[in-house]
Amino acid sequence: MRSPAFVRRPLCAFALLGLCALGLGACADTLQDRPAPPSVLEPLVMEEHLPVYWLGGTFRRLGITDVGRDPSGAYEIQYGNCLVGGESTCVPPLAIVTSPDNSFLPGGDTARREVSVRGVHGRAEQGGRTLIVATGGVVVDLYADSAALAHAAAETMVAIGAPGIPGAPLPPPLPDTGFGERPLPSQQPPFAPAG
Repeated sequence: MRSPAFVRRPLCAFALLGLCALGLGACADTLQDRPAPPSVLEPLVMEEHLPVYWLGGTFRRLGITDVGRDPSGAYEIQYGNCLVGGESTCVPPLAIVTSPDNSFLPGGDTARREVSVRGVHGRAEQGGRTLIVATGGVVVDLYADSAALAHAAAETMVAIGAPGIPGAPLPPPLPDTGFGERPLPSQQPPFAPAG
């Protein structure tokens, strides 16, 4: 037995309204991050063991969207909304990573070329979209969606919490600081009280 037309039309209208709501929800940009609050920069400013490089609160209209520190002690600052990714994954238009291990230059056997960045030698990879610069006791990696953006960031980066002038010469690399020879805090056994 079929429902009368006056019952079917409201049901169809509600179903259509529900599908429209789902469709509009699917159009929402789930890859966009909110700008990071200034408080997330506090640990970087207070870092005493290494200079953490950044590009300011915004760079080329890209605001800071995430700040993180990995177990090795490297700091990453992401600029701009995710271009690729989803939950727990984000590939931003620009990221700058400061690593305390100056004995390790990432990249392995990938195609690369030597470049000069503000008076120090660096490496360009992925068509210039990745720049790796050893300066002072750290290695700074720049990952960008274009070579022009990576090079502009390299000319602008300064240590956060220290006086610096974008474009000024960078400190020459220090000899191996021995960071890779020390175990990470996560690799140390927990302290056991005596007695």
